[in-house]
Amino acid sequence: MGHPAGGPRQVRLKTPLTPEAIAGLELGTVVYLDGRVYTGRERVYQRLVDEGAAPPVDFASLGNVNFHCSPAAARRPGGGYKVGAVTATASFRFAKWLDAWFEMSGAKAIIGKGGMSSEVYRRYFVPHGAVYLTTVGYGTGALLGRGVKRVAAVHWLEEFGIAQAMWVFDVEAFGPFIVESDAAGNSLFERENAKIASRLDALYAGSKPAILGRYGETDDRGDEVI
Repeated sequence: MGHPAGGPRQVRLKTPLTPEAIAGLELGTVVYLDGRVYTGRERVYQRLVDEGAAPPVDFASLGNVNFHCSPAAARRPGGGYKVGAVTATASFRFAKWLDAWFEMSGAKAIIGKGGMSSEVYRRYFVPHGAVYLTTVGYGTGALLGRGVKRVAAVHWLEEFGIAQAMWVFDVEAFGPFIVESDAAGNSLFERENAKIASRLDALYAGSKPAILGRYGETDDRGDEVI
């Protein structure tokens, strides 16, 4: 898709993602997906990793993109499901399962909200040739829902509920997502936060302390408040 005028590079990729596609993803690139994506979060990880249960289907039929999300799904009167929105959830909570998950599933991309640390990426993602894609801010669930063209299957719906079940989506122009970790395990958020932090002292140089403040409030970045 190239570079829009004045904007980040955009790519449109087909799932399952190839090693070449993964290797070509740079931090900050905007990604849209076509193909098949599945959801899986803590209850799915607990069932398959902690409890050692067999997967409900062969992972090869699911593609290799795992979305940490909660879909707003409703049954259609004639059968099947309509997905109005898919809302990402914070992924850092699931890091403890990822090494075993990558080994089991063959996933090459995790989609979620907020990202993880470069330490997690390098420890778990890089050895398995995987990257992390983050959603773009809050309130994009309905936008992402437009990319879900069909619910191919849903597993453990009655037992886990809508949010925790494993949904299998056929998607088209599904996104936008931003490359938060690349094939080397670098983190976009960490890189940009370091740039911001390096300039904060100069930005506030000469400013006076706040006249009013609440108990425990501080503007000294060296302080740690618990």
